[in-house]
Amino acid sequence: MRLIKSMTASLIGISVFCAYAVAGDYQITHAMGTANISEHPQKIIMLTNEGTEAMVALGVKLVGATNSWKGDPDFYTFIKAELQDTVAVGKEHKINLESLVVLEPDLIIGVKMRHEKIYPQLKQIAPTVLSSTLRGEMLENVVLYGAAVGKEKQAKALVANYYERVAKLKKALGKSIEEEISVVRFLANNVRLMQLDSFSGRVLSDIGFKRTASNNIHGFAETTESKERIPAMDGDRIFYFKWDDKDHKSTAVEDEWMNETMWKNLSAVQAGKVHQVSDTIWNTSGGILSANKMLDAIAKIYGVQIN
Repeated sequence: MRLIKSMTASLIGISVFCAYAVAGDYQITHAMGTANISEHPQKIIMLTNEGTEAMVALGVKLVGATNSWKGDPDFYTFIKAELQDTVAVGKEHKINLESLVVLEPDLIIGVKMRHEKIYPQLKQIAPTVLSSTLRGEMLENVVLYGAAVGKEKQAKALVANYYERVAKLKKALGKSIEEEISVVRFLANNVRLMQLDSFSGRVLSDIGFKRTASNNIHGFAETTESKERIPAMDGDRIFYFKWDDKDHKSTAVEDEWMNETMWKNLSAVQAGKVHQVSDTIWNTSGGILSANKMLDAIAKIYGVQIN
């Protein structure tokens, strides 16, 4: 049973009426404690991009979701069709709390890494479940989110399917799996050497690729403005992506660095093993759908087939 209770709460400096559940049919343990959730929540709001992918993959309709980091204009193009009736509620790091209240959700799902500070307000609006962090924890989060919406079995099946595809790709790659991979990201003001705890790092590790010394670190990324770090970007193969900013500053940085003699002398460059890949799929979207798209991209680059 749901009890709708009128209460005045101070959110973003205004007075609002909030609906919240005081009793639930099941309980979820999450990064901030526990949440009591009424059976079959119908009005769900997702506050992470990777979580939105999980909901789409599970066939869950969302009343609200965060704007994609790169949308058209609100959501990534590859999931936009499934979100036609979904209201954008702000960026992951800048949630519009008022819009959440208006949607009167049964359940809010987010991440402690982004939403710890607003958790007290979120749980006043509706039962709230927060994962711990993002990036390399995508698969663990899929199961948590699935459990929160009553679809844990289906979520585990999604993860199992991903690992099956990983195994097929690894087998198809053969000795190519022994290559040391370097991953680089170009931004408007700097360049990043992507490490193991990034989204792409998690997928590459699952496949079993070796990483170059600069990438083989348990962290998100090394950020540098110094071209003296170019030699550290070398590997048997380099994957790179760039932030597609409106002013094309990232492209300017990419061009500037790639025209350096040090870059041209990298063994991967001279061997023709440098590949530009999607920043959305390999970095910013960060969900189960993107992970599978990343497997597809790698298979295509290496000229192998997986289902």
